[in-house]
Amino acid sequence: MQRFEFKVIPAPKRGEKARGVKTTEDRFAMALTTLMNQLGAEGWDYVRADALPCEERAGLTGTKTTFQNVLVFRRVIESLSVEVPGSPRRLVQEPVATIPRLGPAETPMPGNAPAVGPAKSDLAAE
Repeated sequence: MQRFEFKVIPAPKRGEKARGVKTTEDRFAMALTTLMNQLGAEGWDYVRADALPCEERAGLTGTKTTFQNVLVFRRVIESLSVEVPGSPRRLVQEPVATIPRLGPAETPMPGNAPAVGPAKSDLAAE
């Protein structure tokens, strides 16, 4: 089973200036391309872009909701692997969780327990 780690970063808000790139759309695409290529070189795969709500303070006591554009990336977490001598294959070993096990319930010890009867009061004898 593959396991992933995720990285969420804010989407660029402005384009980058570059030679031969004139329009706003092209500059923005250039900024996005540069960012995605940098993360791709680190092993991150692009998953999706989201606009998520974020509450911000407005004035002294008020709040307002704005939307933040974020980019979501993921990459595979390398699992533990064991080399088998003399074999070109690798055996992948999943981490084993150690769960504490409870033993059987204790049974009461047989013995003579004092008999419990009605309560006796010294006041009743008077």
